[in-house]
Amino acid sequence: MSEAYSWEPVQRVRTYEQVMAQIEERILDGRLKAGDHLPSERELAASLGVSRPSLRESLRVLEALGIVDIRRGGEGGAVLVGTPGPGFVNLLKLQIALGHFSQTDVLQTRVAMEQWSCAEAAQQSTGEDHAVLAGILEEMDTPGIDVRDFNRLDTAFHVAIAESTGNALTAHFMGSLRTAINRQMIDAYERLEDWRETAKTVMAEHREILGAIEKHQIDDAVRLVRHHITSFYQLGAANESVQRAGSMPSS
Repeated sequence: MSEAYSWEPVQRVRTYEQVMAQIEERILDGRLKAGDHLPSERELAASLGVSRPSLRESLRVLEALGIVDIRRGGEGGAVLVGTPGPGFVNLLKLQIALGHFSQTDVLQTRVAMEQWSCAEAAQQSTGEDHAVLAGILEEMDTPGIDVRDFNRLDTAFHVAIAESTGNALTAHFMGSLRTAINRQMIDAYERLEDWRETAKTVMAEHREILGAIEKHQIDDAVRLVRHHITSFYQLGAANESVQRAGSMPSS
């Protein structure tokens, strides 16, 4: 028989996946929008011709993805979420942990995003934005700060630059990416022989970046943030290589 007439195996689709597909279709074509309440569980299950357990399963998946908020009591039911939730962060974090994206992928994405953010911030950030960034740097200078708090504030500094661009999607993606690699960043600091010395360099570079943004020096801001990110990754990679070499048995 000709290959053109060959048959493909029928794929069985679980009931909850069919329910999710219908909800997704209505979101994509505009029939459902942020803030809308879905029908009650009883009504929706009857309309779809599915069991209530199957409906609950689909809604739990959508809740985990940050698409719906399931409220209980009073004005209960499922509501389409109006602001970005943690679903994307959690998915990205797990995929990075599983090695779906290499360190090079993460580095290149960060460099591209942060160069754009710094260029935009240098053009349109306000004095209020600069005050927020300066306040974060002041907190990072706290005597005795530990590595986790330092990294948290490091993340806040870069996210605040993205927020100052006025692009909500970029800011959310920046925050999601930094949250997803939080564990890797802390590990990188802790592997350093003296992380506090490296932290001094990081702080100095942060101040230079902020200075370029405040002075609307676009090219300098882009150059400085590119160096800031790539040099830290190079330092981490070099330190990891030294540690591996030190752990190898002598010949």
